[in-house]
Amino acid sequence: MNWRYLIPFFDPTVEHWSMEARLLRWLTFLWLSVGLVVVFSASYPIANIEHEDGLYYFKRQVIWMFVGMVGFNIIVRTPIPTILKSARIGLFSILGLLILTLVPGLGTTINGATRWISLGPLLLQPSELLKPFLVLQSACFFSQWYRLTWKTRLIWLGIFSLILLTILIQPNLSTTALCGMTLWLIALAAGLPLLYLGGTALGGILLATISISLNEYQKLRVLSFMNPWADPMNDGYQLIQSLLAVGSGGVWGTGLGLSQQKLFYLPIQYSDFIFAVYAEEFGFIGGILLLLLLGAYSTISLRVALNAHRIEHQLVAIGVMVVMVGQSILNIGVATGTLPTTGLPLPLFSYGGSSMIASLALAALLIRVARESNTAEVVSLKNPRLETRRRKSLSPKN
Repeated sequence: MNWRYLIPFFDPTVEHWSMEARLLRWLTFLWLSVGLVVVFSASYPIANIEHEDGLYYFKRQVIWMFVGMVGFNIIVRTPIPTILKSARIGLFSILGLLILTLVPGLGTTINGATRWISLGPLLLQPSELLKPFLVLQSACFFSQWYRLTWKTRLIWLGIFSLILLTILIQPNLSTTALCGMTLWLIALAAGLPLLYLGGTALGGILLATISISLNEYQKLRVLSFMNPWADPMNDGYQLIQSLLAVGSGGVWGTGLGLSQQKLFYLPIQYSDFIFAVYAEEFGFIGGILLLLLLGAYSTISLRVALNAHRIEHQLVAIGVMVVMVGQSILNIGVATGTLPTTGLPLPLFSYGGSSMIASLALAALLIRVARESNTAEVVSLKNPRLETRRRKSLSPKN
């Protein structure tokens, strides 16, 4: 193994990749770079007060970024069929961790939700680490739907349901909804009958309604979203402060580091509501540029899916796009008051090691699919032997 490939941002084979793969790589690095800058700005004041080190959260985010980049480089160099073989093991391993979060004494509770496992000073969030394996295994399963027996279908549908139920019990309705929508859209792309999909959608809506009815905090979030000024100091406080931050940005923003709402007014400013800080400092123009980046990422992702020659590859590309872009839209919707408050992070922006690793793994999967989608081998003209071999293969004699 060439150890140079484990160095973040370094890959000497990039010049031989397809155009889509190279564009996705640079879009990912741009997205990541802007996210690191915003984490630094959003977390500095609170880190300085809480830990007497303004760089406390930023340094840890950088460490997680380097860990994620090692996995990123490995994934973009590993064939998709090989990766798909590991999906089942990864999915069951993460399911085991999800179940452990529900065991008293093992799960770590923060803000009333038990979503983390403590490994010394490290906090892992299994529901975030699940996402790449969920995309891979669902792509593998739904691509073979019409070749499987009903027994096998029901077993895997039961496993997916168990995963969603385990996340919902934490409680974590937002991640449950995102994972459910990912499974549903991958199934839709695989061509499953609309009758099955319609029934599943109705079941999901019913389950979400029951969850909101049984959990008082979820009910209050929905009600406060509809009218946050009805209780501005309690349930509506987060959304009001977020809207003040977004509105204060104006057209051009207040400037990097000059957000006022992050100064102990806006809660969770370096994670769930990091977009509000970004919008305040970079304004309407910055928000539009971020949406354009998401639009470009979606467009290239769809192009990769359409160019893929195997249905598993197509479904992986669709799944990655749904998670990366869909989760971003949901996070932005929460910060702007378009959607009820949820705990979904903004991929490659929000502080958190599990989210960073999962997002980079998903981005790497999409790039790998893009590399394998191009039937023509890209040959470097810098290597005379390869060029001679290519010419011989194209000669009429062959």
